[in-house]
Amino acid sequence: MSVKQTISVVFLGIFVLLIFNTFFSVHETRQAIVLQFGRPVGAPITEPGLKIKMPFIQQVQYLDKRILALDSPAEEVIAADQKRLVVDSFTRWRISDPLQFYISVRDERIARSRLQAIVSSSLRSILGAEEFVTVVRDNRDDLMKKITERANEQALNLGINIVDVKIKRADLPDANSQAIYRRMQTERQQEAAEFRGKGQEISRGIRAEAEKTVTVLLSEATRDAEINRGIGDACRNRIFASAYGLDKDFFAFYRSMMSYENSLDDETTIVLSPDSEFFKFLNNPNSSSIVTNSTDKLSDESKKLINLINNNSRLRDALCPDLASE
Repeated sequence: MSVKQTISVVFLGIFVLLIFNTFFSVHETRQAIVLQFGRPVGAPITEPGLKIKMPFIQQVQYLDKRILALDSPAEEVIAADQKRLVVDSFTRWRISDPLQFYISVRDERIARSRLQAIVSSSLRSILGAEEFVTVVRDNRDDLMKKITERANEQALNLGINIVDVKIKRADLPDANSQAIYRRMQTERQQEAAEFRGKGQEISRGIRAEAEKTVTVLLSEATRDAEINRGIGDACRNRIFASAYGLDKDFFAFYRSMMSYENSLDDETTIVLSPDSEFFKFLNNPNSSSIVTNSTDKLSDESKKLINLINNNSRLRDALCPDLASE
């Protein structure tokens, strides 16, 4: 290779090197700061495109322009009512002033460390002034806004803008949670026992009322049955009395036969004299006192009953009008 060609290659290499050290590109997700001997020079570059710097003596520091996330570890906070709670939060932030950011923290690693301390301090300050119920349930949105505002005030001199701080979880420590769960379980068991006791009391009242109703119904039914039985017995007695008045000898014979049937069986032993009145019809079936076939001596009522029998009518209708009307 000739000297001229060598010189041309050297100049070409120097030219390419100058080009690479003079021009640089900024991506749309980034912003840049030009440094000269380690110090920022000029305004930060926030617009994307191809940019120019002095070769060799100036360098470019790139910073992220997107919204970044910081996931803080869970930490214990004491509320205003002296209750401990574990708070787990995350923060969304971005670099709002690249020059101030570079002067204050240099890079994201240091910025995250400083930002975590700022968020933790704001979290303790705001939540420590509120009661446990407010933090956990009642007013969490307003509390997060206050935490974001407080953290922004402290992060302003770092060139950082905190978009928002969100509380992912705010709960009691595990030991306290177990104690509260046991207390809640005891309270629920007491309420269940109270409801069960009230139910049993109502059940006893309903059962007592039902038993009272059953007793009243049975009493009324027994009363009505006894009344009907008395009416029936009275009707039966009237029918027997009327039948006795129609034919006294037959009635005496019928009663004697019923007496024999009820009192004499294979296991019955009766010791009586042969001429006893009890064996009158056994000794002489025709032992009626006075036999008459005439109906002249019968009363009008007896004749009426005989006519009813001859007409196949029921004696109950005539002798028991209270039963016949039912």
